[in-house]
Amino acid sequence: MDNTASKETLGFQTEVRQLLDLMIHSLYSNKEIFLRELISNASDACDKLRFEALINKQLFEIDAELRIRVAFDKQARTITIADNGIGMSRDEVIANIGTIAKSGTREFIGQLTGEQARDAHLIGEFGVGFYSSFIVADKVTLVTRRAGLPADAGVKWECDRKDAGGGQFTIEPMERAARGTEVTLHLREGEDELLAGGRLRAVIHKYSDHIVLPIVMKKEVWQKEEKRDKSDNTAVSDEDETVNQASALWARPKSGITQEQYDEFYKHVAHDFEAPLCHVHAKVEGNKEYTQLLYIPTHAPFDLFDREHRRGIRLYVRRVFIMDDAEQLLPTYLRFVRGVIDSNDLPLNVSREILQESKDIEAIRAGSVRRVLGMLEDLAGNEQEKFAIFWKEFGRVFKEGVGEDPANHERIAKLLRFASTHADTETQDVALADYVARMKPGQDRIYYATADTFAAAKNSPHLEVLRKKGVEVLLLCDRVDEWVVGHLHAYDGKPLQSVAKGELDLGKLEGETGKKEQEKEAGEYKELTEKIKQSLGERVKDVRVTLRLTDSPACLVADQHDLGANLERLLKAAGQKVPQTKPILEINPHHPLLQRLKEEADAQRFNDWSHVLFDQALLSEGGQLEDPAGFVKKLNQLMLAIDKS
Repeated sequence: MDNTASKETLGFQTEVRQLLDLMIHSLYSNKEIFLRELISNASDACDKLRFEALINKQLFEIDAELRIRVAFDKQARTITIADNGIGMSRDEVIANIGTIAKSGTREFIGQLTGEQARDAHLIGEFGVGFYSSFIVADKVTLVTRRAGLPADAGVKWECDRKDAGGGQFTIEPMERAARGTEVTLHLREGEDELLAGGRLRAVIHKYSDHIVLPIVMKKEVWQKEEKRDKSDNTAVSDEDETVNQASALWARPKSGITQEQYDEFYKHVAHDFEAPLCHVHAKVEGNKEYTQLLYIPTHAPFDLFDREHRRGIRLYVRRVFIMDDAEQLLPTYLRFVRGVIDSNDLPLNVSREILQESKDIEAIRAGSVRRVLGMLEDLAGNEQEKFAIFWKEFGRVFKEGVGEDPANHERIAKLLRFASTHADTETQDVALADYVARMKPGQDRIYYATADTFAAAKNSPHLEVLRKKGVEVLLLCDRVDEWVVGHLHAYDGKPLQSVAKGELDLGKLEGETGKKEQEKEAGEYKELTEKIKQSLGERVKDVRVTLRLTDSPACLVADQHDLGANLERLLKAAGQKVPQTKPILEINPHHPLLQRLKEEADAQRFNDWSHVLFDQALLSEGGQLEDPAGFVKKLNQLMLAIDKS
C-alpha cells in the first residue's frame, strides 16, 4: 500500500472485536502483563534490526545503540513504550497491528476460559500481545518507521475504544525522523496507580529484568521539602537510568540466578504466563563452545501437532541475536522445547542454509538432544508427577523420536509410556521396563494391540486368550503408535508382537498341549474352514482355526508381513496409496455360531452366515463395511429364518 495515502478509518474484523472484549474482561486482575508484552515486542524488534543489520549496516542509520524506553506522563495520563528497533512500514502495520489476520485468532477466542492465569498465558502463545494494551487503556496510539525508509515513510495507527463502539482504527502517514516504534497508552479511568515510576520499575523487574537490551527510564529524584507535591515526593529528571540488569541471563553463573529469574526468562522467550515444568542450563567447553538454557513448558501450545510450526529455540552468536526459529538446533520430535542457545563458534552472518550444512550445528544439536533427554530421564526417575504432566502434554509428539532419532533410539524407548491391560485405564503410564518386569514366566514377547480408540483396543477380540492367561497387552490408540511399532522392533531383547498379525505364538505360555490341540482342531474343522473360504472368495486370504478367541466367534488378522488393518485405515485417511492386501479370518470352533454353521445344510444360508461372520469381525476391529445395507439385509433374513425354525 502506498505510504502517501491519506488518513483512513478502517473497521476491525469481528474476531478482533471479540478478542478485545474478552481480553479486557478476562485478564483485568493480571493487567500488569501489558508492560511485559509490549517490552517483549520491543525487544524482538531490536533483535530483528540487529540481525538484518549484519547484512546491511546502513539500517542502524545514525543510532547504533539499541534500547527500550518506558515513560509516563501524569498530566496526560499516558504510558509510552518506545524502541529504536526495526520499526514497521504501512503494510506491516496493517498486517501486524491493524488486523489479526492469523489462523490462531479463532482458536485464541475459543480457548479463553475465564480463568485469568490460564487466559493470560494464551496471549503470548497466540501472538496477540499488543492487544493486551487495552486491558489498561481505552485509547492506543502507535507511531513507527521502518529502518532504512525515509522520514516521510512514518505511520501513525490509533484506536479509541470509546469511539464507534471500539470497532474501528485509523491509520495515516506521518513524518518521523527516528526509526523504530512508539506505543502510547491513554489510560482508562481508575488506572492512575500505574502512573508512578516505582510501580513501573517494579513490573519491569518482575517480568523483564532478563531482557538483554537496556530498558531505560528517566531517573527520579527526591524533591526538596518546600517543593514537594502533597501526593508525590519525587520529580522526574532529564537523566536516563537503566532499570533492568540488561545482561544475558544464560551467560551468568548458575549460582547467581534464582528459580524465579529462570522462570521469568522462560516466560519472555516462550511468551507463556505459567512457569516451565523444568529447565537445564549448561555451558559446553572444548572443541565447540556454546551455552544452552532449555525449558520444557507445562502446557502444550495450540499448534503443537503442526510439524511445520515455528520452533521455540532462539539462536545467539556471542550474545548477538541471530534467529528465533532455529529448527536445525533440535529435531522435530522435540519441537516443544523452548529456550536459547548461544554459540561462540558460529559466524555472525550465519544463514539458515549455512545452519543446514554446519558441523558446529550438528555438534550443538547432538549435545542439546542429550541435555533434553537427560532432563526427561531425571523427571521420570525422580519427579514422576511432573513426568506424568509432560507425557500428557507432549507424549504423542515425543513418540515421533523413535523413528526420527536412531542415535538415541534406546534412550527414547525407555522414556515411552503406554496404556495397558494391567490397569485397563486410558492413562499412559506403563514404561516398557515396567511391562518386562511383569512378564509371565516363559513369556518371551511384548504384546500390543493398535486401534483408533482406547475402547476399541481394550475390547478387541484379539486380546481374549491373553486376558484369560493373565498376559499384559499394551493398548495403543494414538495415531503415532503405528509409527512407533514400525520402528521399535524390540526392547531389552524382547520382540514386540502385534496381537492382530500372523499366527499368535504364545511360546512356552501355550505349551505343547495347546499346540497339539490347535493342530487337532485345524484338522477336525478343515472342511468347515475351506467351505467358509470358498463362500468369502476374494474377501479373504485364508480361513483358519485359532485358539486366540474365547468369547468371540471370529476375528480378522493380517498376515505377518502385511499392513495391519489399523495402519491401512490411517494411510487411506491420509490419502496414501495402500497396497491391496486381504485379511485372514480366524474362527473360534467352540462358539455356538460356528457349531451352528458347521451343521448348516442350506447353501445360501451358509453363504450368508459366512459373510455376516466376516462383517462382524471387521466391525469389531474398527473397520468399515463396504456394503452396510447388504450386511443388514443378510442379518435380517437370517434372524427371520431362525425365528421360523
